[in-house]
Amino acid sequence: MAGLNFNNKRVLVLGWARSGKAATERLVQLGAKVTVANQKPIPADDSVKKLVAKGVVFASNDQVEQFRDDFDYLVKNPGIPYDHPIVAAATAAGIPVLTEVAVALSTFTGRLIAVTGSNGKTTTTTLISQMLSTAGIDVTTAGNIGTPVCEVVADLGSKDTLLLELSSFQLLGIPELAPDIAVITNIFANHLDYHKTRENYVAAKFRVTKDQRPNQYLVLNAAGKDSPDFAEKTQAQVVEFSRTQPSYFADCKDGQLVVDQEPVMALKDIKLVGPHNLENILAAVAAAKLAGASLAAMAQVLKTFGGVKHRLEYLFTDHGVAFYNDSKATDIEATQTALDSFDQPTIWLAGGLDRGDDLNRLLPNMKHVKGVIAFGQTQQKVVALAREAHLPVIAVRDVRQAAPIAVKIAEPGDVVLLSPAAASWDQYDNFEVRGQIYTEALSEVLNREQ
Repeated sequence: MAGLNFNNKRVLVLGWARSGKAATERLVQLGAKVTVANQKPIPADDSVKKLVAKGVVFASNDQVEQFRDDFDYLVKNPGIPYDHPIVAAATAAGIPVLTEVAVALSTFTGRLIAVTGSNGKTTTTTLISQMLSTAGIDVTTAGNIGTPVCEVVADLGSKDTLLLELSSFQLLGIPELAPDIAVITNIFANHLDYHKTRENYVAAKFRVTKDQRPNQYLVLNAAGKDSPDFAEKTQAQVVEFSRTQPSYFADCKDGQLVVDQEPVMALKDIKLVGPHNLENILAAVAAAKLAGASLAAMAQVLKTFGGVKHRLEYLFTDHGVAFYNDSKATDIEATQTALDSFDQPTIWLAGGLDRGDDLNRLLPNMKHVKGVIAFGQTQQKVVALAREAHLPVIAVRDVRQAAPIAVKIAEPGDVVLLSPAAASWDQYDNFEVRGQIYTEALSEVLNREQ
């Protein structure tokens, strides 16, 4: 990445966790003089002791609160908002505010594929990764998908392919980004507590393509509200996909999945369910085709790939009942797509952190729901929604209580769907924990091995 040189520079890393640690270790490798600040004390484990021995200074937020010109760069945890006092002070002082990805990409010279969007990023990224690997193309996958880029980039050279899932938070901290292939799955009005306005959020997503060149590609959803504007503003070659209309680079025709006018496979043979996942698949095959994957490799993946954990993940079928874990559905839009994915009678498990959302927006999507189990902070809102839809509803404490009740009331041919339409933080550390507890509770009551 042009313009970023950390050798002998003073860098403040704000926020520890995995990304902060990875950024610190990479910055040390690049010759930076690093200070780490964190709201809570950082335990002095072996990795911290090794960094201290290499000159890294660990401080509290209070100790660096008043800095102005003491640092050349600030590298912050993506989730820390820009109105945080330390970040705001750095911005006012003209100090570049970066995220860990920018540190990693400062030395990367290989082929870069970047995936962003409001929903479907992880599924699309995983599909691309598996398609390339199945086609015999070495690919390293990192970013918002769970692995900090700084943990993998040191071993990559000019002939390597790096595939990144990038959030809007990460994109804001990358001053220059020019992926060889950029993918935008879709854009909804997400994270407005962080971005303040939809315009700011859309601008953050546009950063994935703003520095692209004419020999690079931008993969867009033809149905996206912002796609025409992005297509006009980007310098990249625009490639579009469509679930509902033919004549795009990736689309559906005569019951076939098609990319670049060539049939990949029959739609009925794709294991992933739901219209939203079909859009993820179309985005993935478009990017994979541009990256050199064969049609056979794409088909092989799509026949077997059952979904990313906690993202409309098919768990198993027991006594004729299909069980799904969609704990990642932390907003109404995600649950709308999940409910629309099934035409079988559905037992729907929902509830979680109350962010003031209007759950009545889900009413049009509940046509196949036969019963509701409500839990968490929004429990009574879910109960009210079910009653508005004239559906039976049971209120429980949490997903562990919900699982055996769902098993008891489900009948052969039904779907049992955990799709909370709310974040998990009222009861769980994250959506992964919520989904895992649900899965474990199902396995226990059904006497299944995990």
